[in-house]
Amino acid sequence: MWFGLAFPSTARFLSVYAIRLGASAALLGWISALPAIILLIMSAFAPWWRKRYPSTVHALFWPGLGYRLVFLLPALTPLFPHSFQPYWLLLAVTLPAFAQGISTVLFLVVLRESVPGRELPGLMSHRSVAFNLAVGLLTVGFGVWLSKAPFPFNYQAMFVLAFLFSLVSLWHVRELREVEPATLPERVKGAARALLRTPVFQRVASTTALLHLSFYAILPIIPLWLVRRFDADEEFLSIFGLVEIAAAALIASQTSRIVRWIGARPAIAISLALTGVAAIVIAVAPNLSATLVAAAISGAAWTAGSISVFMFFNENTPPENVTHFSTAYNQVVSLSIFVGPLVGSQLADLMPDLSVVLLMGAALRLVAAALISLDLFGRPRVTPQPEADALSVSG
Repeated sequence: MWFGLAFPSTARFLSVYAIRLGASAALLGWISALPAIILLIMSAFAPWWRKRYPSTVHALFWPGLGYRLVFLLPALTPLFPHSFQPYWLLLAVTLPAFAQGISTVLFLVVLRESVPGRELPGLMSHRSVAFNLAVGLLTVGFGVWLSKAPFPFNYQAMFVLAFLFSLVSLWHVRELREVEPATLPERVKGAARALLRTPVFQRVASTTALLHLSFYAILPIIPLWLVRRFDADEEFLSIFGLVEIAAAALIASQTSRIVRWIGARPAIAISLALTGVAAIVIAVAPNLSATLVAAAISGAAWTAGSISVFMFFNENTPPENVTHFSTAYNQVVSLSIFVGPLVGSQLADLMPDLSVVLLMGAALRLVAAALISLDLFGRPRVTPQPEADALSVSG
């Protein structure tokens, strides 16, 4: 919940801040993408960092603190020359990614260590509800504040307050205790390559990559489209975000039931397809009010998809290899989030009509959803076996 109170400052309004400072579509793409590639590289150091501490909770503190600087560093933007300010925002989100790469992996491990596996799906749903309610509350609060207070003090105050909220969340993380400590992995030459070749990891990796790459490809373009096409301000963008969060909170409490009913992979495919429908609605919307329908669809679908893909990851993670599997999974997510926005921003630079870019992004999401549904990657090959003797005990 406390991290949710901080989250809107960067997730909802950082890109708008960059647009106000004159950032191009390419720079918006880099703001989304560059931290992801740093995160990918640094996540490989998570097992090494973990071994330096007696527990995962202790190992998580300093990377968790470094990651939370992403809420504070943007507050320093007005101290720089105006022409450099958009580029400082890029640095402000990139530098904390060095710590985030380790922090994200260790947090996944802490979740597995602190909560029995049978209780984790229910926790993720309740956690998502609390997180989304907090995000919705501060999305509206920050939106009203940003539209009423003078620029740039309005953004500075928001980022400082968000940083304070994030420190409270870090204190709560420090209070976690392991009930099922993971076995520390030993460094084995070629272990990473062996993991990449396993069918179970290939299924998880391909599903995760398709989901994140296609979703993030046009994510930075949406606020740019709303500002350019409809002259949307921070107050409307806060309403847009609130609708997303309200729909997300409603679906989050039911996602674990949906996954138990239809399975994690079909839930991911359906959710991703619905985000494609939302992108089409945004591209053809005649006014700002119509885009709120897309916000509701996108908020609910992405939340269901992100919870489902985590449950898919969790149910396929070998208990004896949690840290290495979590590291590799995190690297797949990071690489996908790096590539996706760059593809979208390059298309936005090549095509003056952003609605066409949004429609292309919607098509990408629908194709990715179809590929996930078909389950083409990582399925173990079934070798025909001789029919067992019906009277054989071993058979």
